[in-house]
Amino acid sequence: MLLQKISISSKKSKSVEFVNNKKTKKMAYNSELVNRVRERLSIEENIEVEEKKMFSGLSFLVNGKMCINISHDNLMCRYSAELEDEVSEKKGFLPMIMKGKQLKGYCYVEPHGFQKSDDFEYWIKICLDYNPSAKASKKSIEESRFERKAK
Repeated sequence: MLLQKISISSKKSKSVEFVNNKKTKKMAYNSELVNRVRERLSIEENIEVEEKKMFSGLSFLVNGKMCINISHDNLMCRYSAELEDEVSEKKGFLPMIMKGKQLKGYCYVEPHGFQKSDDFEYWIKICLDYNPSAKASKKSIEESRFERKAK
C-alpha cells in the first residue's frame, strides 16, 4: 500500500498532516517562537535544556522539569503560584483550565503579551526563577533513579 503524506502549515506554524487523505494529529507550534525561546535559554548558565513534544506543542524542560511550552502561537508558562495575582494582570495572560478548574502556577500567554523583548524576558524569567523549586514529574524522577542505577 502506497502512503502519500502531505503536510499543510503556515510559514510560522507546523500543524496539520494528511496521510492518504486522512487527517492525522500532529503537534502544532510556532517554529519562530521555538527558536526565540531556544536562543534565550541558550544564554543561561548551569542549566540543562531538553526539548520534548508534549501538551500539544513543544516543551522546554530545564533540569528535567517542564519550564516553558510552545503551543500554536502561545507560550505556556510554569511559575510560582504565589505570583498568580501579578501574572493575571499581564497582557496576553490566559488562565490554564484543566477539568473545569484554573491550574494556578500555569498559564498561556498570547503573542501580544510577549512581542516586546521586555515582556518576553518577564515570562522567561518567572519560569526560570521557579524551576529550581518546581516538582519534577514522577516519570522524570523514576528515569533519573534508573540512570543512576545504570552507572
